[in-house]
Amino acid sequence: MNTPVIECNGLGFSYQKQPILKNIDLLVEERDFMAVLGPNGGGKSTLLKLILGLLQPVGGRLTIFGTSPLKARHRIGYVPQYARFDQDFPILVREVVAMSALQKNSFLPWYGSGVMKKARKLMTDLGIEKLANIRLGELSGGQKQRVLIARALMTDPDLLLLDEPTASVDSSAEKDIYELLRDYNREKTVILVSHDIAFVSSYVNKVTCLNVCSCTHHIDEIEGTVMDAYNIALRSLHHTCNL
Repeated sequence: MNTPVIECNGLGFSYQKQPILKNIDLLVEERDFMAVLGPNGGGKSTLLKLILGLLQPVGGRLTIFGTSPLKARHRIGYVPQYARFDQDFPILVREVVAMSALQKNSFLPWYGSGVMKKARKLMTDLGIEKLANIRLGELSGGQKQRVLIARALMTDPDLLLLDEPTASVDSSAEKDIYELLRDYNREKTVILVSHDIAFVSSYVNKVTCLNVCSCTHHIDEIEGTVMDAYNIALRSLHHTCNL
């Protein structure tokens, strides 16, 4: 039996004694494509930070690839929500993609030929190779997301975490990004936070509803079909967890 990618048992986290997550049980297996859905303040971003080892749980057990989040961090790629940067900062797309390959003891951002070759391949795979010498601040929302996904993939992660990757893009770019993630899901486990219930249900195999507590559904257990504004048949999340 394969070791689970993520296993939570009774996981809890509080901030100033206010419960943010309570008794979370979660099992993520190899090559799962999971969406985490829930209201603002329901604990979605907090869960990702616990998986990354940026926060420490106050109760329960959490393992990533059978070990602690800190020990497994090198196997995780992360695309944060609303990446903040100075629009006028003169950083080029190719530099953003390559930066995750920098070593902790690097004094200057120097990239070897192997790193830049890998960055070029990722940019080609993601359709942004022509943007390599353009400043990040000049890109559209969809282009920026592709750059940030490329940056996350530079370390060849086994697990890719994305916090609302389509929040700042239009519907066309949203579809492109989800289809891109589905392609990467053939080799990697993907977890994304989203508010777009109908859209993501066409791509994922599991949905975790999170609002302090959690409930996970396999997509084939979810009933119903709806039509969205783009005339695409999508699954509607009719379930009974009430989260």
